[in-house]
Amino acid sequence: MTTIDTKAITVELPQAFDERWSRLPGIQVDGRRIRIDPAEYFFRFESNTWLVADWELVKSQLLDVQETTESAVEQLALDFIKAHGESTSDAARVLSTAYEVYAYLFRDDHLDRLGLPQITADHLRMLREAATLMALNKVELDGHISNVGPCWFFPAATSVVFDLDDDMGGMLDEVYHGGWFNEHRRIESIKAHAALGGRLVHGCQSVPDQSGGVVAPYGASMANFRDDLAAFKAGWIEQVYAHRVTPAA
Repeated sequence: MTTIDTKAITVELPQAFDERWSRLPGIQVDGRRIRIDPAEYFFRFESNTWLVADWELVKSQLLDVQETTESAVEQLALDFIKAHGESTSDAARVLSTAYEVYAYLFRDDHLDRLGLPQITADHLRMLREAATLMALNKVELDGHISNVGPCWFFPAATSVVFDLDDDMGGMLDEVYHGGWFNEHRRIESIKAHAALGGRLVHGCQSVPDQSGGVVAPYGASMANFRDDLAAFKAGWIEQVYAHRVTPAA
């Protein structure tokens, strides 16, 4: 593990998180209050700065803007980040912003339109919580992955925290990284992730690959990202699964 010296991260979010997040090392949940010890929680923690933009600005100035033949949605998001992005070392601000992003992207009104009866409002809550914590992961412009926590490995982390079996853990992962990615939701995702300073990218090809996702800055080297991820993921996935309370069915 690589880490930098940093103090504990404490945040109070609008909704209580599942207390079973405390099954993972370095994280304690007490209702709406979350405390993370970076030295215990992260597999790799080399950077304590992140790029964020104000969520209220994203809502008022970006979410309803339509792309044109001259300005694609990705360009709209990039221009917004250039104009409004701020570097911060306040991890609580990152988590608070991420909560708003994922409360929007995984809102309950999607359930009736997406033809996935096995996915419930409770599953969306799981997605919101896990994705919020994933916002502390980080990729540098050169493609190097500087921060990696257990939520990078989405099915493994959710199986530990929510007692999901492999099939449901995989289904939740599909919802997170691809199962709902019709064009309307892709556009929503690009705009919303401007609040976290980039776009959501995935190392996965499919559920069994379990290579996770991260908000990466526009322009980051995806070739280096892929190679870095391939080098470390297997051993760290095993460490996450080791915290299962009971074997998954």
